Amino acid sequence: MNISRYFNEPLRQRLNEDMAIRQLAAKTQIGYIRGINNLCEYLQHSPETATYEELRAFQLFMVNNGVSGMTVNATLTSLRFLFQMTLDKPEVVMRMRPVTVARKLPIVLNLDEAKRFMASATHPKYKAALAVAYGAGLRVSEIVSLKVGDIDSQRMAIRVEQGKGKRDRYAMLSPVLLEHLRTWWSFANQQGQMFAGGWLFPGLNPINHMSARHLSRVCKETASIAGITKNVSMHTLRHSFATHLLEAHVDIRVIQVLLGHAQLDTTALYTQVATDLLKKVISPLDTVTEKKKTVKEIK
Repeated sequence: MNISRYFNEPLRQRLNEDMAIRQLAAKTQIGYIRGINNLCEYLQHSPETATYEELRAFQLFMVNNGVSGMTVNATLTSLRFLFQMTLDKPEVVMRMRPVTVARKLPIVLNLDEAKRFMASATHPKYKAALAVAYGAGLRVSEIVSLKVGDIDSQRMAIRVEQGKGKRDRYAMLSPVLLEHLRTWWSFANQQGQMFAGGWLFPGLNPINHMSARHLSRVCKETASIAGITKNVSMHTLRHSFATHLLEAHVDIRVIQVLLGHAQLDTTALYTQVATDLLKKVISPLDTVTEKKKTVKEIK
């Protein structure tokens, strides 16, 4: 990504070095540069001479122009990195505060919708990839990055290398999911679409893996074929995986490990969408209200 004309070359070089030292992911680096660019274009001068009042005015400008809370907070994170790490001016951002972001409940498929969804995926490659999302709860970026050797049929586990937060973990591999993967492996090898030890879900050129964008588009198309009107995404399948496990009374700490969540609070969100659990809770109103007798009970 091109950086603003108000960001001189020495400063840009130092920023790149600081991000490299912290080993920030490429996606994170792009986000940081985007936020810094927006500040520079607002200031119309180098951030080296920026003051707290200018940054405060910039945040107010974003809020007044309808920038989402998540984007505002992401921009503030990039500016904190710039002023604290690269410019060594922590006092400029010391009083900057993030905005409160409304937390929405995730969209979840019910069991019937999940069944229809999986039945609507007909190509072995896409059926297997979508099955990994719903059957193991992997993120789309983790799915497309899987290699053939990551499938451990002996231990019935999937090795996820450098998932979110650069953490390795093992995900569950169910017998049905393994069957989907074997069907795809057999098909791909017959068609010459997979290299030995290569990507589990290769792209048109087997040297590269399938893109997350392409798989996300396939997910949308599959939901449409299944007649599901909900806004289904790849993350919807991950949400559904966690929710259905919770409704099946799997310990929430086990689900946390399977999802790769660093904090239990993140996993606990699914307790609010596990409606089957709510059905089993007896309301205090039911315990204090006398049930009306039917005609048969009176006789």
